[in-house]
Amino acid sequence: MQQIKKRLYELKSVVDQALKVKDLIGLHSSIALLEAKVNDVDFWADANAAQKISRELAQLKADYDNWHNFTTELEGLITLIEVDELDDEAFCDEILTKLEATFAKLRLATFLNGKYDQNDAILTIYCGLGGKDAQDFVQMLCRMYLRFAERSDYTPKIIELSEAPEGGYTKVTIEISGQFAYGYLKGEAGIMRLIRLSPFNSGNTRETSFARVEVLPRLSLAQAPDINLADLRIDTFRASGAGGQHVNTTDSAVRIVHLPTGVVSQCQSERSQAQNKERAMEILSAKLTMMMEEQKQATIAGLKGEKLETAFGNQDRTFTLHPYTLVKDHRTGVETNNVNAVLDGDLEQFIEFAISFKADR
Repeated sequence: MQQIKKRLYELKSVVDQALKVKDLIGLHSSIALLEAKVNDVDFWADANAAQKISRELAQLKADYDNWHNFTTELEGLITLIEVDELDDEAFCDEILTKLEATFAKLRLATFLNGKYDQNDAILTIYCGLGGKDAQDFVQMLCRMYLRFAERSDYTPKIIELSEAPEGGYTKVTIEISGQFAYGYLKGEAGIMRLIRLSPFNSGNTRETSFARVEVLPRLSLAQAPDINLADLRIDTFRASGAGGQHVNTTDSAVRIVHLPTGVVSQCQSERSQAQNKERAMEILSAKLTMMMEEQKQATIAGLKGEKLETAFGNQDRTFTLHPYTLVKDHRTGVETNNVNAVLDGDLEQFIEFAISFKADR
């Protein structure tokens, strides 16, 4: 029980330090101020401003509730041990382990203070060099991110899927909903490389294939840029791939091209052309917004970084299945030989280190 108490007081110490920075009293005051605005009779006179305030209020409330609930549980465990003299070591260890994991996530979230970090994410995987192996790799990555979303209590939804004629995907777009989804996943953007014995050739030779991951925030109406409808070309077409009989037998899929920039977005997952058009506009807005943000910062050219070739020499993360097993992120140095776990959605170590890595630079 002494070891449990030591861990508990160490956790209490670091939490006290974190709370000096977090300032829950100040956070509660900010919530009260925004609630007063929401309750004003003229609140919805400016719909865009009202949506922005409503979103900010919901985010602040969620943040406050997460910290408040955590600190309440922590104080409760301290009371059980100190006052009630609970000596059930296994029970206390289980609760303390959960509290330590919760605090790690709360602490990590303090680094997510970017403009769009609290938004939902729109993640797109593009097929690169490698033929059938690359198409299969896109399908593997799609499953990986779907599994990650599910185990992280996010809600994933495939909103565009282009299947290759002989199996695998040439492109897939997934909407991942939940607080801080974009903040957590934005570091996943980059070029992925797969090295393995190919199941697609008779010699079963070792092959290398590539895919590119793009991550965008899903924007609210208040965050979206004004887009001149005259600058758009809107095409409809018959959806391909999974989606049910209705999706596959009507021209409900929508593709939108922003003519001045050449940026393209499309959606085929919804049941009607109008819904697909609305979702495609959301994606287009996100792409244009990120392009403008990066141009303002003058750090990288174009949308989501330079358009590096999705091929040899440009990889950001490598999945090696032969002659040994290893997943290595070349940007942060994080690696693990448990490739199967990573491909099953165990991305926490890569994502959490990437967030801390960027925060420390």
